[in-house]
Amino acid sequence: MRFLIFILVGMALLASILWLGDKITLQGERTVYTVDCQQGSWQGQRCNGRMVAAHRVRFRILKAHREVLVWNAGGSETSGKFTDCEIKDGRNWKCQLRPDAPSTVTHQMVHGQPIPDPASGKPLHTVAKWHWWLLRWGLSLGHEAGP
Repeated sequence: MRFLIFILVGMALLASILWLGDKITLQGERTVYTVDCQQGSWQGQRCNGRMVAAHRVRFRILKAHREVLVWNAGGSETSGKFTDCEIKDGRNWKCQLRPDAPSTVTHQMVHGQPIPDPASGKPLHTVAKWHWWLLRWGLSLGHEAGP
């Protein structure tokens, strides 16, 4: 009985680590955890103020339609849609920017990481899921953004 409990606790711990590392996600869905720099400014990926949790931007990939849906998780903003996308899988895709495309943090993912778009003029500052949650709970760990 102890061995079974040990195995179950081990599996739960492994699943938790994978979830916090964002290795376990819904099929065809990806979340980008963004951060802001309060009482300071960004110098590259370093915040010289206080880094705080910002939006969670979700992307749902519709491979059959060559579309990617995008929305702010937990926000009241309406969702948008990218069309004319080259999609390999949920972690590797690229969408053509069109005038009617939604304004969001990225229009391309490579190996599950958002690729900043210099033409958008929007900086892209992200952290891992576990780091975002700690920031949301008010626990600041460092000043560096990046996965």
